[in-house]
Amino acid sequence: MIRERALQVVLVGVGLFYSLCFYILFDDLWQSKWLVKEHNDVRPMFLCFMAALGPCLLMAVKNPAKHRLMIFSGAFASLVHASTMAIQSMEASAHGIHRQDSPQDIIIFAVIGLLLLALFPRKADATVAVGPSNVGENGVERDIAPLAILG
Repeated sequence: MIRERALQVVLVGVGLFYSLCFYILFDDLWQSKWLVKEHNDVRPMFLCFMAALGPCLLMAVKNPAKHRLMIFSGAFASLVHASTMAIQSMEASAHGIHRQDSPQDIIIFAVIGLLLLALFPRKADATVAVGPSNVGENGVERDIAPLAILG
């Protein structure tokens, strides 16, 4: 119970953090910062992905066990992002260039991914009933295991 509550708290925090990307994305697009100031067309694309992930993680708060795939997707996206940024920082450093977003962003996204994986919910007990019951015409219980999807 404590683990599930901790996961819910993390999902709310991460979901709100990622949802904040809507504001940053809107601001960048509205003022054309990505084009005029930064000359970086990758940032809006990254922000739209994170902005879309935020509300999905917030939807998972109520019943995390039913939204395991979304939680795993959020964790994996965060870890891949942190890894990509770490590689970019190492390559930039090797060329004598300092990146402005390192290392704090790398640490933040790595911690988010690791927290989501550490608190990853166990599979929910899901059984799928066929018709009104699992009992066949001859009174013998039918095997419904093949009918359970991602259960």
